[in-house]
Amino acid sequence: MRKLKLTELNRDSVNDFKKKEKTSIIIILDNIRSALNVGSAFRTADAFALEHLYLCGITAKPPHREILKTAIGASRSVDWTYFEKVEDCLKHCKEEGYKILGVEQTDESKMLQDFTVMEGEKYALVMGNEVKGVSNESLPYLDECLEIPQFGTKHSLNVSVACGVVLWEVFRQMKFPT
Repeated sequence: MRKLKLTELNRDSVNDFKKKEKTSIIIILDNIRSALNVGSAFRTADAFALEHLYLCGITAKPPHREILKTAIGASRSVDWTYFEKVEDCLKHCKEEGYKILGVEQTDESKMLQDFTVMEGEKYALVMGNEVKGVSNESLPYLDECLEIPQFGTKHSLNVSVACGVVLWEVFRQMKFPT
C-alpha cells in the first residue's frame, strides 16, 4: 500500500468544478462564531460538490484569514451567498423548493439513522451556532430536525464535525441508494 500523490487524484480544476453538475444539497450556516468552522464547511461543500453554501448573521465571510486557512481554496470553488437574517435565507430556500433540515436536538428530532432521503428532493441542512445551536428564528422554517446519536458525556459535536456526519449520510443516500 502507498499513499497517492496529489497528481494521481485527478481532481477538478476550480473552473471544471464550477461547470460540473452539483449535488442537490446546500448548507446554511446559522450564526456560526468560528471562521475556522466556516472554512471547514466550505471544504466539506467542495468535497461533496454541493450546490451552494449560505452564510447568515454573524457568520464570517470570505476573504477571512481563518476561513482561507481551513478552506484551502474551497471558498473559490463553492458558490456562496450571505444573508443578514437567517429567516430571509430560509424563505429564499423554501421558494427554491428545498426541504429544510435542521441539525439540532429538539422534542421532534429524528435520529439520523432513521432519516430517509426522498428521491428527487433537494435538501438544505441548517447548522447552528456552536453554543446556542440552530436559532429560534429558524425553527418555524424547518421541515424536519435531524439528531446525531451520541453515547458519551457531552451533548454535542463540533459544528464542522456534525456537518460532515449529517452531510455524508444525506449524500450517501442520494448517490448510493441501497
